[in-house]
Amino acid sequence: MVVAHEKLLETHIVGAKTQQWIVRDDTCPLLRQRHIAHVGVGDAATPYRIVRTKLSGAYLHGSLGGEGRMLLDGRWRPHRVGMTTFAPAHVLHAFHAIPSRRWQYCWVRFTPSSPFSMISAVAPLMARFDPEPLRHAIMGLVHEVEGARDIGTCGLWIDLIERYVDLFMEPWRREKRLLSLWSVVQQDLSRDWTLGELADLASMSGEHLRRLCHRSLGRSPIQQLAVLRIQHAAHLLATTDVKIELIANQVGYENPFAFSNKFQQITGIRPSQFRKHKNRITAS
Repeated sequence: MVVAHEKLLETHIVGAKTQQWIVRDDTCPLLRQRHIAHVGVGDAATPYRIVRTKLSGAYLHGSLGGEGRMLLDGRWRPHRVGMTTFAPAHVLHAFHAIPSRRWQYCWVRFTPSSPFSMISAVAPLMARFDPEPLRHAIMGLVHEVEGARDIGTCGLWIDLIERYVDLFMEPWRREKRLLSLWSVVQQDLSRDWTLGELADLASMSGEHLRRLCHRSLGRSPIQQLAVLRIQHAAHLLATTDVKIELIANQVGYENPFAFSNKFQQITGIRPSQFRKHKNRITAS
């Protein structure tokens, strides 16, 4: 049964029916050098359930078979074969197996120092992307670490893992006009941006910007603005002791209640609840 967002607590349940093959940066230092905390492949069944109330590093997750559920953009979504998601750092992140179904998946968890975990990353994302090659690269690393542990070979497998992550992220990097637009907006999130101002900044019509954002990001320009604001607010909540009301003002919300509602809509929990968990260790 799906639990309401505000009732979600830090959870790490694997269960006897779930198998996972994992390489962590403490057993493979080359991963740490590449700003990757751990990679893995899994075959899950209930009661498999992971909830991270404050994801410290970005997370890429690909479905290989079966079906699970993923909390992304504040909504529970089916995660079926051929779907890949990218969750940013400093957000509520959760996924679980569903009754009577197995779920095969692979993942890459980045460290907080990774460029993918930085606040300017365009996220969260969900797209059709075949993760099967990524699975092979991860399993190649698993077997090497469990066997010969040759550093050069490990490096080659990690090169492949990074390449498949880059291929997934490439469509969102390719549109230079959007990257330039959101880079400027990121520096002035307190401004009361309108669609017209965003379009002028991107040197295109409002309708063209709307189509481009939907095609590249799966959301409207104004929705993307809200995501960037809340993502930056989550970063401030996790890394500073600035009062919530001041953070709301810094990201463009004069009304703290409106800010709290939008924060809950996107992350699943209230800012005050998020801050309570900021000191939890969530590297699992």
